[in-house]
Amino acid sequence: MNYSKSPGIAAVLSFFYTGLGQIYNGQIAKGILFIIIHCINIGLMFLLIGFITTPIFWIYGMYDAYKTAEKYNKSI
Repeated sequence: MNYSKSPGIAAVLSFFYTGLGQIYNGQIAKGILFIIIHCINIGLMFLLIGFITTPIFWIYGMYDAYKTAEKYNKSI
């Protein structure tokens, strides 16, 4: 049985921690990869580049989770 995914919930989950929205959408491997990349970006803050890469990746994670949920809902 396929249930629709809420794009809003997916985006909010990714707002709180990058990768959770992907996991909510059923993309477990992608979500874990996003979590790993997010942790690397946080570590890069010690080299200052993380202050650029972290917000960019964080916003991309929310966008990706939202759009993926929309695509999922169109396919069911």
